[in-house]
This record gives sequence, structure tokens and C-alpha cells, in this order.
Amino acid sequence: MITGKNCIAGEFSANGEVEFKTINPKLNKENPTTFVEVTKEEIEKAVDAAWDAFKVYRSVPGKQRAAFLNAIADEIQALDQELIDTYTKESGLPEGRAIGERGRTMNQLRSFAKLVETEDWRSNTFDAAEPDRKPMPKEDLRKTMIPLGPVAVFGASNFPLAYSTAGGDTASALAAGCPVIVKSHPMHAGTSELVASAIVKAVEKTGMPKGVFSSINGGIQAGVDLVNHPKVKAVGFTGSITGGRALFDIAAKREEPIPVFAEMGSINPVIITPDAISKRGGEIAKTYAGSITLGTGQFCTNPGLLLTIKNDHTEGFIAELAKETIALDPQCMLHPNIKSGYEKKEADVTSQSGVEVVGKVDADLEPNYAASAVATVSGREFLANPKLHQEVFGPFSLVVQCKDDAELLQIIEGLEGQLTGTLIAEENDTINLIEVVDALQNRVGRIIYNGVPTGVEVCPSMQHGGPYPASTDSRFTAVGVHAINRWVRPVSYQSFPQSLLPEHLKG
Repeated sequence: MITGKNCIAGEFSANGEVEFKTINPKLNKENPTTFVEVTKEEIEKAVDAAWDAFKVYRSVPGKQRAAFLNAIADEIQALDQELIDTYTKESGLPEGRAIGERGRTMNQLRSFAKLVETEDWRSNTFDAAEPDRKPMPKEDLRKTMIPLGPVAVFGASNFPLAYSTAGGDTASALAAGCPVIVKSHPMHAGTSELVASAIVKAVEKTGMPKGVFSSINGGIQAGVDLVNHPKVKAVGFTGSITGGRALFDIAAKREEPIPVFAEMGSINPVIITPDAISKRGGEIAKTYAGSITLGTGQFCTNPGLLLTIKNDHTEGFIAELAKETIALDPQCMLHPNIKSGYEKKEADVTSQSGVEVVGKVDADLEPNYAASAVATVSGREFLANPKLHQEVFGPFSLVVQCKDDAELLQIIEGLEGQLTGTLIAEENDTINLIEVVDALQNRVGRIIYNGVPTGVEVCPSMQHGGPYPASTDSRFTAVGVHAINRWVRPVSYQSFPQSLLPEHLKG
């Protein structure tokens, strides 16, 4: 049962006076549950409990933390249809997407559980003492990774499960030994509360300290208060550049600055060579129409920018891409605010000089359903106008027609940091593919060859992050087991007696 309350160290509380409701975007009406925003005092209680829990939880053996993570996955599964129904009512996304995202969330938890069953993930190093070494003796040195402390996690609007309350940030932080305080996303507060209740049950069943997890409802001020709290030691965020940068700046101005691992905006450039267009333009158009509109374009890896070199086949390809894109049934967006944001950004881009709208859904749509669109512009106009470089969060893509290889490379090299870059090419392509790949790898975190960027596999080799503003620290990934490295720091022990060393450094 959803209460609308905040979950503070295992206890549900609602001391605030500000209330809100979530929206069913398909029906365009409010859902019935009233949620209560957290108070500053409740935030204080949650963080204090997390700090007290940290003193214990950081030393909990890996096998016990693994059991805790597996128990969370079990309890999420046990929520059964109530979770799926709440997800669809709050997001407008279909049941199949809800079931798939639930599976991904559980898989992430179990992946981190498997990782921390042993201490290998800490990358421990041992340098034995050499007391007789000349001219100076060498001390015994051992290095390991230790958790940072309580982590604030901000739920994402576009993934109510996989990037939210028990998503990748929470799973990786708990795996590392860090308590978590989640600020749930107001668009899916009911889904978040159900998942929070599952985590609370897992805490109780596995004997973890109660303060290891809290979840709060609230808006901007709650997030500011949480990040400013001196006992919060790191932040995980998935969302807009504006929101991520604001948190980054707040954290940097603290008396003790803390890291903010924010995954933000990306237009995910796709380079399609003329050879690829001439040989399989129709196939590429159909595939990319599906990718552009997948999930109503509400993925951080949505292909919002297609780059090619203008030739005799280009116009035909763009027309085919537009035809395939607008032929797909319009879909519901996550929230009225996201729908209005999409329309504003799409209009802003398509109203710029030299931009031609090649195809756009022209029909009476249900409220919160999005009209997908494809536009095109010359390489010269794109280079001259930074407004064309902005992300349009929704089912939209801009095709840039470059005059030659040099202009194509100039555009790639001038892009802001991106999560992904894709190369669609033929084996014996006439473009210098090495130059293109070299340019791409300096701008993106993941390069795809003859595929689509939508779809992020949860595995050790996945890099989900990129140069700013794709993320605030391109050295780390937000997806896959290596995401744990965001929440730890190295410590060396020099000349320590065995009795005082951590168990995983003894011997």
C-alpha cells in the first residue's frame, strides 16, 4: 500500500505541510495518492541515521552485503503487479517496458551482489617490506578501496526503476558499503515508495542497520538541503544539464566539497557514410526511425543528431527516414511538463535559419502524446549556430548534411561531450574511418559500429558516461559493475600489524 510518506531509516513519516500528487499522463489526470514533501528536520534525521549506519555498514563483510542486495531484488519481485500497475499509471509507459525495467533493476542488484561476494573488486595491492634494501629499507605497504560515506541519489524521470530508488546508483553505493538517501522523482513517487518498502524489508530480513537506506519526497529545496549536508559524502544524479550542473556547483561550494557523479545531456551523434546510404539507405532509415522514437525518444542515448556527407542519395535517404519515423504510432510522454519541454525545444531548433522540417506527425493527438519529427540543415549552418547543438528530449532528430570529409570532422571535433557516438559504414568505405573514430573517441564514452545507441547493456565492459556535459566525470561509468568505483577511495596501510589490518589485507 502506498502511503505518500517519506521513508526515514525504516520508519514512514510525513511531518511536512507541502503536498503533491503524481499524474497519469495517458489519462491526463492526477493519481489519487497524496504525497507529503520532506521537512528539513526529516532530512537531518535521515542523514544522521545514515552516518551512524555507515560506522557499521562499511565493515559488513561482502557476503552479507551481497545477501542484502539479493534480498532487495527478491522483495522487488514480490511487489508483483502492484509495482507494474503503479509504474504505468505514473509514467504512461507500457506494461512491457515496466516488466523489462524491473528485470534490469533486479539484474543490476544481483550483479553487484556477485561482485562483492569476494574482495577482488577492491583491487588490493601488496608490496612486501624489504628491511635490508640499500640504501634505504622498504616498508610493508598494502592498498585497498574503502567507501566514501552516505550517498545522496536523485531518481531519474525517464527510468522509474532502473535509474531511481533501487537503480544503478543505489545498488552500486550499497555494494561499496555506503548508506543511501534517495530523493525520489516527483513524477513517480508512488513507484519509488513501493521500491523503498522493498528495500526496508530487505534491511530487516538481512539484519542491516536501519539507517542504511532512506527515501524522501521533495522538490528543488530538498535536493539542495541534502547535498549541502556535511555528512553526505557523494551524489549520484541522472537528469538534465541544468539540474546536474546545479548540484555539482552546490557540492563544490561546500566547506568540504564532495564528488557529484551526474549523467546529463547528450545528442549522441551518428555518422552515416555516403557508401552506407547508397547501399542500404532504406534499411538504415527504418532502423533509425525505430531508435529515434523508442520510448518516445525519452532515452539519454536517443540519436538526436545524424551526420552525413551530401551527395546524390542524401535527400532520398532523409525523406525515407522522415517517412518511416512519422509512420510509427505517436506515443505518450512521461509528464505534461516533459511534453511541453519537448515542443519548446523542437520548435526552437526547427525555427533556426537554414533548418528544414522534412517530416512531422500531423494529426490530432491525445494530451501528452508527442509528434515525432525529422529536420535537416547544412553543415555550414550547424557549425555557425550553437542552438542547433542542444538536446531535444523526445522523438526528434536533426540530419546535418556536410559538404565534405573535412567539414564532417570539424563538426565532430566541435561537439560537446556525449554519452555515445555511432558509425554506420561499409567495410571498404571511402571515408577515412580511422580519422572519424579518432575524432569520436575524444567526444564520447561509447562508440557503436553499425548499430543504434539506444539500449545500454548492464555488463563490465559498458561505459555509460562521457566528457562534460554528458557527465561530470568521464572517468567513471553509471552502468555496469565498475560503477562501484565512484563511491570508494584508495587507502594505503604502511607497516601495520596484522591484528589492525582489514581482513582482506591480512596475510
